[in-house]
Amino acid sequence: MCGILAIHHVEGDIQAFKPKALHLSKQIRHRGPDWSGNCIRKQSILCHERLAIVGVDSGAQPLVSDDGKLVLTVNGEIYNHIALRESLKGQYEFKTHSDCEVILYLYREHGPACADMLDGMFSWVLYDENKDKVVAARDPIGITTLYQGFSSKSPETVYFASELKALHPVCDKIIAFPPGHFFDSETGETTRYFNPSWWDENRIPSNPIDYKLLRTTLENSVRKRLMAEVPYGVLLSGGLDSSLIASIAARETKKLANALEDSSEEARTITAWPRLHSFAIGLPGSPDLVAARNVAKFLGTSHHEHTFTVDEGLDAVRDVIYHLETFDVTTIRASTPMYLLSRKIKAQGVKMVLSGEGSDEIFGGYLYFGNAPSAADFHSECVRRVKNLHLSDCLRANKSTMAWGLEARVPFLDKEFLEVALNIDPKEKMYTAERKEKYILRKAFDTSDDPTAQPYLPKEILWRQKEQFSDGVGYSWIDALKDTAELQISDDQMANPKAEWGDDVPQTKEAYLYRLMFDELFPPQCASTVMRWIPKAEWGCPADPSGRYQAGHIAAIN
Repeated sequence: MCGILAIHHVEGDIQAFKPKALHLSKQIRHRGPDWSGNCIRKQSILCHERLAIVGVDSGAQPLVSDDGKLVLTVNGEIYNHIALRESLKGQYEFKTHSDCEVILYLYREHGPACADMLDGMFSWVLYDENKDKVVAARDPIGITTLYQGFSSKSPETVYFASELKALHPVCDKIIAFPPGHFFDSETGETTRYFNPSWWDENRIPSNPIDYKLLRTTLENSVRKRLMAEVPYGVLLSGGLDSSLIASIAARETKKLANALEDSSEEARTITAWPRLHSFAIGLPGSPDLVAARNVAKFLGTSHHEHTFTVDEGLDAVRDVIYHLETFDVTTIRASTPMYLLSRKIKAQGVKMVLSGEGSDEIFGGYLYFGNAPSAADFHSECVRRVKNLHLSDCLRANKSTMAWGLEARVPFLDKEFLEVALNIDPKEKMYTAERKEKYILRKAFDTSDDPTAQPYLPKEILWRQKEQFSDGVGYSWIDALKDTAELQISDDQMANPKAEWGDDVPQTKEAYLYRLMFDELFPPQCASTVMRWIPKAEWGCPADPSGRYQAGHIAAIN
């Protein structure tokens, strides 16, 4: 992935404005340390900070169509790009091996709605010189980040960027661009293109569970995400989700040597590496490190275990907030270890990793789901949380890694997998005395009843209870954050929050501390893009988001 900046209908001399645009783009260069590019057409400028994963030698951006009339800047990966190229009706002169170049000609043949044809994660802005307009689009779930900005000083100008820090110096209004939508400056409208069957959270599905379909669809999702021309790995916490992704990736990596001999699409888009690399982080002796070590040994990965101290984590919190551009407690807690690990991974020469985000939302894996009053409520909460992933876990996975120019891919959020998993009767997902959280996902990969099958995971991992990532790295990490906030935020501050916060008032000292840090780093117009996780109190959910405060977790360890 990369960092993008696009500004349309710049007032005044566009060449005189160019140095300002390049300075704004430089603020997100950490997302694309490999190369920088820009292109001006009329009163529009598109900038790109590149992280080269596919088409390494020839995929520099912005990309320009064969007639020079379309210009494109993209942050993302298009997994079905070869099939899309072959589906084009016209004959086009492709200039690169980039997976993103096909968007230019899809747009030429299908218009802005071509976004719905893309299988991948992406945010892009395309300039159409014939119509002097821009079209912007974001992937269905919002795995990649994208913001849209406006300025009261130049009402006709519209701005787009991968991160807030490239917009707030020139925009006094900024919004998080909605996932699954495209914007057309010709009409000024933002239109939803992603309309899956599961989108209505009040429509309760009734499909029976098909374990084989669930398993093979996730395997397909992992397989397509191994499209890369650079070394890749997996983030391995030792929990169910990351361990399953690691298991599938390890199997697929072993298959690639044979696959490369045929002419399948996978063979044409994947570079085989002799051994899968896995990466784990935690405080010394943390539950995640122990579990990840066991998984890596079982899978035979080249495992890299990293530790951090509480002080190192605390020292990084302000930088984490700067890169994440949020003040949400849950996100900051989990992002800090991920941020530290990403730096280590990049230093080891890896540029792409697979990660396990999305599973807990899809299957109701958070322990408070055990208190859902009905299957319908359970399902509605799953869909609601998937819809908001772009403001929480997707944001964390994207920005924690991209802070160091590392790309994270999330197989659980594949469109096809979502279509299968979110159309299962929620009664199958409900907790019972015999069924712990994410039972059907565990069961789909449980081969214990087939003595000839190679197990995906050890039984103790496949059926390990859910830990929040921020808990699994070591419980003292959360305790240290809360203790630090207790020392720095007074009772008087809690009783007298800032008037400009309005109704969005922090409820804990830890939340208060993070909001103060955010305000020091970002101007007020950025705060409206942040969503704080609100506990579902009516389900008996504690105010503290830590998994270990959930009744289900307490009962399991007592």
